[in-house]
Amino acid sequence: MKKILFLNIILLFVVRAIAQPSDSWPIFRGEPHLTGVSRTSVPDSPKLLWTFQTGDNIKSSPVVADGKVVIGSTDGFVYCLDTKGKLLWKVETSNSIEAPALILDKTVYIGNLDGMLLALNLDSGEKLWEYECENQIVGSPNWWSDGKSTFVFVGSYDFFLHCVDGKTGELKWKYESDNYINGAAASANGKAMFGGCDGFLHIVDVASGKLDKKIDVATYVAGSVAVEDGKAYIGDYDGRFFQVDIKTDKTTWVWKDDKTHLQFIASPSLIGNKVLTANYNKFLYCFDKNSGEKLWEYNTGRQVDASPVVVKDKVIIGNMRGDLAMVNLSDGSLVWSYEIGSQIVSNPAVAAGKIFVGAYDGNVYCFGK
Repeated sequence: MKKILFLNIILLFVVRAIAQPSDSWPIFRGEPHLTGVSRTSVPDSPKLLWTFQTGDNIKSSPVVADGKVVIGSTDGFVYCLDTKGKLLWKVETSNSIEAPALILDKTVYIGNLDGMLLALNLDSGEKLWEYECENQIVGSPNWWSDGKSTFVFVGSYDFFLHCVDGKTGELKWKYESDNYINGAAASANGKAMFGGCDGFLHIVDVASGKLDKKIDVATYVAGSVAVEDGKAYIGDYDGRFFQVDIKTDKTTWVWKDDKTHLQFIASPSLIGNKVLTANYNKFLYCFDKNSGEKLWEYNTGRQVDASPVVVKDKVIIGNMRGDLAMVNLSDGSLVWSYEIGSQIVSNPAVAAGKIFVGAYDGNVYCFGK
């Protein structure tokens, strides 16, 4: 009994150590598995607290850590604000930024359309290093550590998943897929997992860069993959949303709307027995993650590129008309909405009781109590 109790205590400390803090959203889906779940709480009727204007459209998702909000703009700048909307620093890069950043160990990692992956000091904006891919980067970096060094990996339109040393930017390895890599790679159990535009689910060993397995799943995967308990959840360009059992290489269930056949660009969220995603047909969907049964749907009113974010018992979603909505996780009923009036193509960051979102008008919006 003492041994079991000791192991349980150790496990508890491990879980606490890796759990995402409520005041942090350091990667565009919240944590390395890309599950899209925030640990904070937000009011049922959030108020607009502030806006901040960048120099051009915003397609990048904001990220939050250490009381700082980092976001890229198509004006080519990386902006760092405090959570009250004050500009702390901005850094100009060589081209437009559509990719979300990653904040890790006081460092900001972000890519641009020149294919440059930059590492910036979170406190000052000082450039620490840069690494060049051979084509544009539009997806978020992700990371894994072996306890000795940090591996930062990002996909590019040059068909490669690039992995560099987080401190030096030196190349550790490149893994070649058969087409563009549009979304971020999930990081789970020492593996990088991504759905490529080649229609495969690629599972790559992060330590070595070697292919672990490659599963034929679709024709074209534009979004990112969420991973949990050996299962991957994927939407494709043909309007199919499905679960893949990574151990057996099998697609265990598939859902599609036979009337629309429109693309899934949004990345899924996973919580409890539910998986949520949004389609270009205007709908936010909630499925039973084990069976694929549709539990409910919510009509956002316009096409959806942005990924949903789950906050406690609510789901936040933006659409291409510029509506930001919050619905009940239990049944999809509307709780709150706000008309920004400009396209929202990236998911919000939800941390420290606040919702941070970028829009096509170049503004960063913050909502809260």
